[in-house]
Amino acid sequence: MIDSAGREPAAARQARWVRRVVLTVLRALASTTALVGIYYLLPLDRTSIWGAVAMLGAGLLALIGLIVLQVRSVIKATYPAQRAVEALATSAPLFLLLFAGTYFVMGSENFSEPMSRTDALYFTVTVFATVGFGDIVATSEAARALVTGQMVAGIVVIGIGARIIVDAVKYGRDQQPLQGSDARPKGDGSSSSE
Repeated sequence: MIDSAGREPAAARQARWVRRVVLTVLRALASTTALVGIYYLLPLDRTSIWGAVAMLGAGLLALIGLIVLQVRSVIKATYPAQRAVEALATSAPLFLLLFAGTYFVMGSENFSEPMSRTDALYFTVTVFATVGFGDIVATSEAARALVTGQMVAGIVVIGIGARIIVDAVKYGRDQQPLQGSDARPKGDGSSSSE
């Protein structure tokens, strides 16, 4: 519905905005759920410790590549802020799950107790959140080095990564063509470039 001046009524704009937000949240939940599902289904119990560390390194390099692609898609998106939420809903869980998988494979000989996949994920999140309850601790030098690496990488992810995403959203918005206050960007927000 467009009025005689070529503007869309406020109620229609509001409804479209709500729809975009709901779709963004659903896509973010779906990607996070898929990543967690994959984590629980992977045959990690058949992996050696060095194989897990190698997969962690390769995974972190792939994550950097993914983030570069996501920043580019945020900049080009019709709705950069919503695209940034979707990007973070993939990158942050992937970061945590890479470490959780490695900790799970490292097992009880490197930590104060045997860890299930859920325990490894719990430990990873407590390290990332800098909570450090102390119920599970790294006992070997290799595990302590890896946990220290996660701490440093977590600081980088929070500090630099968040800044890059925020700047990408700002840059993407600045790249939008100038439009009247009642106009909206081209596209209905349902494209894959959101």
